Amino acid sequence: MKTFKKAAAFLLLSVVLVFAGLFVWQPYLARVLWFRTPNANTYKAFPQAVVHKSDTAYHFINVKSKRNDLDTLLVKDADGQLIPFKAYFEKGKLNAFLVIRNDSILYERYKSGYSDSTLTTIFSGAKSMVSILLGQALNDGYIKSLDDKVTAYIPELKNKEGFRNITLRHLLEMKSGLEFKDALGGVIKAFFSDEAKYYYTHDMKSELLKTKLVNKPGTVWKYKSIDPILLGWALENATGKTVAELFEQNIWRKIGTEYNASFGLDHPEGLANTASRFQVTAIDLAKVGRLYLNNGIYNGNQIVPAQWVEQSITIGNEKPASAKGWQQSAHHFLWWIPQTGENGDFAAEGMLGQRLYVDPQTNTIIVQFADRGAGDYPYRKISRYLAGLPFSYPKP
Repeated sequence: MKTFKKAAAFLLLSVVLVFAGLFVWQPYLARVLWFRTPNANTYKAFPQAVVHKSDTAYHFINVKSKRNDLDTLLVKDADGQLIPFKAYFEKGKLNAFLVIRNDSILYERYKSGYSDSTLTTIFSGAKSMVSILLGQALNDGYIKSLDDKVTAYIPELKNKEGFRNITLRHLLEMKSGLEFKDALGGVIKAFFSDEAKYYYTHDMKSELLKTKLVNKPGTVWKYKSIDPILLGWALENATGKTVAELFEQNIWRKIGTEYNASFGLDHPEGLANTASRFQVTAIDLAKVGRLYLNNGIYNGNQIVPAQWVEQSITIGNEKPASAKGWQQSAHHFLWWIPQTGENGDFAAEGMLGQRLYVDPQTNTIIVQFADRGAGDYPYRKISRYLAGLPFSYPKP
């Protein structure tokens, strides 16, 4: 028995030493172990750069007779089964679902404790926000061309061989060729993934400087966090302002927002995580959708160049490098653009079911916040249903 106890104690000590060594080698791993997969509120554990609201808020029309018939509309879940939308809401652990058409709030449902003013992180929806800022920086002359080398804006990278031929366009298209380990493939792989590293590290710049090139820039598309983070860094250097300041001055205060938003930083006064840490309320995220629905115009003012909006949400003759779900959504300029059927709709999408969906054909904006998401894409069916237009899911 004594031998067994000694062996168990030795094993426990070995495990403790191994983990201690890991945490000394990579301190962020302690945060990965503590927080594991982040949820919509994990952002509260990290420093934030506040994006202040507008002086004068815009209010959507809150119609008295909501479209509660949407609760019984049959939509597909992750298993391809048709279920009532109310069941879809519950099955996906949705926190908020807001439907706006012709500037009128037709439907809204919230989990207990949530409302249209609850601040929530939208994870990869942040990528679409940095795309908006890039278009403005181009228009204002801070960025000369998408084909400029990233090293022209981030001189810290000039002596890093892997970055020499990467352009801003490569970053925007997620074709940088930089190595990135995703979180798919089990617990161990997720623990050591770059996805976890860049979410939890306290020094993103230091980690970016270590990144290696594994593909020729412009040749291979891979969904990853580091490309939009590099774009955020480039924008800060080009303009002399932080991402939060840029977003506040150029977007947030100009579109009638009611509440403050925020960008999560790697450390106080540090770099904004423009890949996965943007916090926003549902009602104000809808106003970003409204801005793009109106071709970048708010209250008669061109906030985002119309040409940039068009470039961002239209693929044209380009052959998509990605195809997600039955709607065959392609990733383009850090937005998701469905390619199946009567397209034209587009979305900003984040992990766990965070969505901003816009359908110009029906003048519809949908915002969804979730803890998990039910796995399918009901938004087009909902927008067409509320507009009285026919819709049918593609045959498997």
